[in-house]
Amino acid sequence: DAIRRIVERALREERGLAPWHPEIAAGDLEGIVSRSGGDARRALNLLERVVLATPPGADGRRRVGGEDLEAAWKDLPLLYDKGGEEHFNLISALHKSVRNGDPDASLYWLARMLEAGEDPLYIARRLVRAASEDIGNADPRALEVALAARDAVHFLGMPEGKLALAQAATYLAAAPKSNALLEAYAGAVEDLGAGKTDPVPLHLRNAVTPLMGTLGYGEGYEYAHDDPEAATGMECLPERLWGRRYYRPGGAGLEKEIAERLRLWREAIAARRTAGMKNPT
Repeated sequence: DAIRRIVERALREERGLAPWHPEIAAGDLEGIVSRSGGDARRALNLLERVVLATPPGADGRRRVGGEDLEAAWKDLPLLYDKGGEEHFNLISALHKSVRNGDPDASLYWLARMLEAGEDPLYIARRLVRAASEDIGNADPRALEVALAARDAVHFLGMPEGKLALAQAATYLAAAPKSNALLEAYAGAVEDLGAGKTDPVPLHLRNAVTPLMGTLGYGEGYEYAHDDPEAATGMECLPERLWGRRYYRPGGAGLEKEIAERLRLWREAIAARRTAGMKNPT
């Protein structure tokens, strides 16, 4: 193991820790290696701290291990570089744990960041993003909870605000999941990128001047609340996008109910058209 070799070399080399005559049991050495998180600097920092903190015996040897090692470990700052790769690795781990429905892992990664001094509002912003990106309308309260956690951090400050973030992270992890909003918005953007930026249909425009009324603004518009089901069937997309479906709610949480409601509306509209009832475009 590369980390173990680096630590062993530091113990025996004169330019390392050899002048302090350290002795460390194999088990304690393995403990330093395992706690390094694969980071050689962290392993060496822990080793140096515990060696220098251990008083020499009558023979001049510093016998490292046990409670001294535990104390040094607790005092060692967590491995974290706010501007480096680990910063992004940890926020990615938190987000993916929430997405995967794992509240325990979400708490672990959250604590890793907070205890290392991460900006709590940076974490709150990622939780707000996850609420819409990975949960959406399957549980609309997820967004409320995430925003409330952000507000709590503002109001309480730290460290009290940590529990608000923990509450939000676990709520989001346990919530029903859907990425239907993410895919729906991506579909709309894809059409825009394909040049489908047609003018707003006349019946959707407000005739705020007499001239606009003469030009047909607002003509053919149907007020939804005049319909028994508040679903007139009026086309609201440009003509070449009629029938386009961006939002396809999934079968989890509230989206199951939304999908059923949309299905019933569309069936009612189709039935009217089939029956020859007066219906816009």
